[in-house]
Amino acid sequence: MDLKLKNKTAFISGSTAGIGFAIAKGLLNEGAKVIINGRSEQSVEVALNKLRKINSNADISGFAADFSNIEEVKSLCENLPDLDILVNNVGIYKSASFFEMDDSDWQEQYEINVMSGVRLSRYFLPNMLKQNWGRILFVSSECAELVPPDMLAYSMTKTAMLSVAKGLAQLTKSSGVTINSIIPGSTLSEGAEQFLEDEAVKSGKTKAAIEADFFKDVRTSSLLQRFASVDEVASTTVYYCSPLASATNGAAIKIEGGSTGGLI
Repeated sequence: MDLKLKNKTAFISGSTAGIGFAIAKGLLNEGAKVIINGRSEQSVEVALNKLRKINSNADISGFAADFSNIEEVKSLCENLPDLDILVNNVGIYKSASFFEMDDSDWQEQYEINVMSGVRLSRYFLPNMLKQNWGRILFVSSECAELVPPDMLAYSMTKTAMLSVAKGLAQLTKSSGVTINSIIPGSTLSEGAEQFLEDEAVKSGKTKAAIEADFFKDVRTSSLLQRFASVDEVASTTVYYCSPLASATNGAAIKIEGGSTGGLI
């Protein structure tokens, strides 16, 4: 299927690995011009080289920026071209007891996970509205609804992202701009791979057994009962970046294997 993305300019925050990298790869395969982002110049360069090996015709560039640093975010915005597509994907998390997590942990996760998308959207949405076309997506998480007790701060930020996206969508009435949220479930990112490997070493079990135990004992609500691949999440996300998804606006799109339940 041709998603009509040829020559559209896209920026994905936090895209040197994981879901963000897979989204960049998917957009490139559809002919978009893609700008990736990581925290360091080195991580950006490594990711650019990987993408060029995958797609030799890729129109790809990158910028390093630490989203905990407001000045770096300002500089990033000023150096990026006008965007057709903005994917707010950058995020951090910390797993800890509620009583062990101090104010700085909450503030850091809010600053990076939520305010990154607020600042980027505030900068790039006006021109999207002016040109009467654009796509903004916020990559949230199943934790926005499941809220694991050891990830309260992270879950709060992911819920906040849904509210920001829903509110911003109200600003796009009667335009060709859409703003939606993506809700991935448990996804086999590099972090999840490392978790499986570490637990396998500790327990003496296979990675497959550790994965099965995770869904049997922890993510029991999942209908998929396995980790989704980053490409599975990315393929759906790329579709919602496209002109073909023009009737979807202000929505929270679930790619969580049924883990959050509900009729909608």
